[in-house]
Amino acid sequence: MTSQKTTLKTYLLTGLLVLLPIAITLWVLDIVLSLMDKTLMLLPDAWQPEVLLGFHIPGIGAIISLACIFAVGVLVQNFIGQALVRTWEAFLQRIPIIGALYGSVKQVSDTLLSSDGNAFRRTVLIQYPRKGLYTIAFLTGAPSQTIEKHLPEQAVQGYVSVYVPTTPNPTSGFLLLLPRSEVIELDLTVDAALKYIVSLGVVSPSHILMHSTQDKISKENEG
Repeated sequence: MTSQKTTLKTYLLTGLLVLLPIAITLWVLDIVLSLMDKTLMLLPDAWQPEVLLGFHIPGIGAIISLACIFAVGVLVQNFIGQALVRTWEAFLQRIPIIGALYGSVKQVSDTLLSSDGNAFRRTVLIQYPRKGLYTIAFLTGAPSQTIEKHLPEQAVQGYVSVYVPTTPNPTSGFLLLLPRSEVIELDLTVDAALKYIVSLGVVSPSHILMHSTQDKISKENEG
């Protein structure tokens, strides 16, 4: 009897491990598609796909949204499109509050999404929230001179900015300013680190090769 209960429990857990990721993935996709479908509300009633076609097509909003994003990307790659973007941004910058908000959002998005940006390009290991405890963080840059001049001068190599994500939700976290010498760079991709964080440490990388940021800087200087 005990053996049958154990076998039944094993089957249930195995089925749960298989179906749970699928269910969560479908749930997230449903939320994303629903949000993208709501972009159709920006169109006039006469231009709604249901009015033009006479029937509803699931996911049509997502298709139109992706097509618009692609079209804008193509447009801004040429001189005329870039001129239009600059004119639009200059107009927004003149509007109180909106200009400051748009500028801040654009700066963050350019840093995170631009292929030339350095944000979240390196995974590091730091001691946090106290000495002897370690956590994974992402190198985001260096503090400005306005901030760094108020920091202790003991750091010979200067300071760096790191983002410490929370578990299991990495979209919230803490910004820390640390001496560069206290940051250990990991031979670990950002995707692998995020999987490790979101899974509460269950999905562990096969191996992590660590080397100090100081050694990497020395190699870069030699190169």
